[in-house]
Amino acid sequence: MGIHVLSLVTEPMSLADAVVGEVFVVSHVVAPPGAPQWAHQLEDIGFIAGERVTLMARGVPGGDPLVVRVGLSTFALRLAEAACVRLAPPDTGTAR
Repeated sequence: MGIHVLSLVTEPMSLADAVVGEVFVVSHVVAPPGAPQWAHQLEDIGFIAGERVTLMARGVPGGDPLVVRVGLSTFALRLAEAACVRLAPPDTGTAR
């Protein structure tokens, strides 16, 4: 008989998994191993911790690219880039 431990710690949702129209804040940005520069590029265009972000639309067919509003700017991101942006629920005390 073994002991089973249930972990309640989960990885934050990525922007690639967001629902169109929902508002979140950026938690952090992670780059894939093959493209470490993506984290800096995404941060340079405004995907920084605490910034409000909304998925505005998904491309048809396949949902790629994504139309995303971060702060007051709107961008088209590839699904792979959006997967680098981790989200948190909006909190009026921390959102920019």
